[in-house]
Amino acid sequence: MSRWKALPAGLDPRARHLVVSLRRLKDHSGLSMRQLAAKTGYSTSSWERYLGGRSLPPKEAVEAVAAVAGENPTRLLALWEVASAAWTGPPADADAADTTPAGATPGPPARRRRPARGPVFAWLVAFVLVAASAAVLVARAVGGDAGRAEPPAVSTAAPAGVAPSPVATSYTCRIERIGGQWFAGLSRTRDAILASGHAGPQVAEAQCLLRRAGFPPGDIDGIYGPRTERAVQRLQQKAGLVDDGIVGPHTWGALRG
Repeated sequence: MSRWKALPAGLDPRARHLVVSLRRLKDHSGLSMRQLAAKTGYSTSSWERYLGGRSLPPKEAVEAVAAVAGENPTRLLALWEVASAAWTGPPADADAADTTPAGATPGPPARRRRPARGPVFAWLVAFVLVAASAAVLVARAVGGDAGRAEPPAVSTAAPAGVAPSPVATSYTCRIERIGGQWFAGLSRTRDAILASGHAGPQVAEAQCLLRRAGFPPGDIDGIYGPRTERAVQRLQQKAGLVDDGIVGPHTWGALRG
């Protein structure tokens, strides 16, 4: 088995979970870095960055290593989705040039897109706002008191690119033992990937089972916040699992067992 270097201290737990899973898969395959590179089409230096936690692997690289190891890629791709949402380092596309197999002649570098013309766009928005204000003033002057223009509606939607905060919902735990496993009546999943920022009945199910196991996550609101994450880590430590604060198949096993 490879003797891996410690992952960067600042690596997000969700990205850490993905890297640890890829490392285990690589060890299980018995392949060296050079052999892995030859079989997947991604260079040795790329895999050193991916498995060292210094760069997010492309989705295709995750699928490739799963295929080489004879593993179903579904769980790894779910981990990749969670990790990519939390990744703060170099994007996966930054390593696209390293996908050339070792010994091949690299092609010409891809032309970079020009950055968007922010100032021009800002001036255009300002012009539209001024024109709209002028139109409202003209309408008021012409209509007089009999037909005053209504003030423009103010949108309450979140700005573009900003995800709305999850709405807290109260869930009721109905703990019961079925077939030797614990259930709370909100979800019967055994392999859903849950991490910070997720919300819904599956999160509430995990919160109920955490409370039953003696690791209170706070309110049973279906929101995977910091208190839920800390409760998951305490459960994982007690169960001898990787304490990354992410609920996966092994953590579900500890919750339902």
